[in-house]
Order: sequence, then C-alpha cells, then structure tokens
Amino acid sequence: MSIFTKIINGEIPSYKVAENDDFFAFLDINPNTKGHTLVVPKKEENKIFDLSKQNYLSLMDFSYKVAKAIEKAVPCKRVSMSVIGLEVPHVHVHLIPLQGMVDAQFVNKVKLSEEEFIATAKRIASYFE
Repeated sequence: MSIFTKIINGEIPSYKVAENDDFFAFLDINPNTKGHTLVVPKKEENKIFDLSKQNYLSLMDFSYKVAKAIEKAVPCKRVSMSVIGLEVPHVHVHLIPLQGMVDAQFVNKVKLSEEEFIATAKRIASYFE
C-alpha cells in the first residue's frame, strides 16, 4: 500500500483540495511553490500509462479542474503539470503554480507553516467546481 493510498484512506493526514469518487487532490507537503498540488487516482496504479484510457482521460479532466482552481487561488503566471512518478509507486500528477522555470525543477522548495497549508488548501478548494 502506497503512502498516497494511506492519505486517501485517512490513515495519514493531508491538506485536501478536492475529491470525487475516483480521484483525490491534496497539497504536496514538500512543495516547489505555494499551492503545489498532487492529484492521484484512488485506485492504486504504479504507472500512468498502465491506467485504462478512460481512467487516464478522467484523471486529466479532474486535474484540469484542480488546475483551474489553483489559477484562481494562487497568484502565478501559469500552472504546470508534471507526471514523473519515480518517488512513489502510485500514479500522481503534480500541479505547480509557476512564476518561472525554476519552480518546475524540483530543486528549490518552499517552507510553509501549518496555517499557510490550511489556508492554501481551503482557498483552492473554494474555487474547485
């Protein structure tokens, strides 16, 4: 069972942004930028291209809606999307608010307080449709 499945199941706390029957979005606890969000399918799958075509398209649709909420909630030039998946064997999409290319490089990290995480998650969630 992956750490993301434990988060989805509520065994590990998270800063939830959005959820439906099939997907769960929450703030990355080691974010590149404020608002860096992970979108994961609730059904654990290791590789994105092992998803069925329908599940892949549904993941992209859900990610799109979360990204639109991030754009409204977090000042940024754009929201990037990255799927790497080496660090956790559970499909996950990174949605990262960008000011510049360095924000997408997973090198520089920002430190947020508990209050900042909570406020950011609530703000993004308020724009999720």
